Amino acid sequence: MDGAREPGTGPQGGPAGWRGPQGEFSPDVTGRPVWRLLVRGLGVYLPGWTVPGGALRVSADAPGPDGFGPPAFLDGPTGFGLHLPERRRGLEPDREIYVRGREDPSFGIVIAGPSAAIGSRVVDAAGLVRFARRLTFEELFDAGDADSVPYAVRAARAVENVVFLDRAAGVGLCAEADPLTGAVRCPVFVRLGTPADRSVRAYGVAAQPVRSHS
Repeated sequence: MDGAREPGTGPQGGPAGWRGPQGEFSPDVTGRPVWRLLVRGLGVYLPGWTVPGGALRVSADAPGPDGFGPPAFLDGPTGFGLHLPERRRGLEPDREIYVRGREDPSFGIVIAGPSAAIGSRVVDAAGLVRFARRLTFEELFDAGDADSVPYAVRAARAVENVVFLDRAAGVGLCAEADPLTGAVRCPVFVRLGTPADRSVRAYGVAAQPVRSHS
């Protein structure tokens, strides 16, 4: 297990609304803890791949930008999800757990492996967070140490940020859980290029326009 550190690889921000070839530098996406966890995960599991400097916006009311499409989908307030061709039990993806804070720590986890390991053909925010919490418990639980049970349970419940990377399928999904309300959401979808080009494109949910009731 490793303590959470601020990732130092790749561009981490820029003026709000600035657009580059890889997307828009907007704090509501790139300023999220789950974005920093994504950058960290790319450095661990895909070293040498291009780290996105921003996110391309996806709206439910308009055609998606270049590269966005199946198996990804956008599901209103819960964000992105994946439609998978199969599900498989017994797969053990790689994982790295990160801790932030001491008094009341929150946990993040980066998972790398086949998406089918999640165990559902439709992967949404709730399913991904549930899977991440199970992996966190399994990673921290020691069958030979009864004292590990309370810590593993607390850690699993405190998972707030999840990054899943499936290099073989060329996709990734980022989820976050609100520690106060328990609401879960996938604000970022990732499209991974081939090993030849080592490109990474990130997609964020477009902000919904404020509608007047007058």
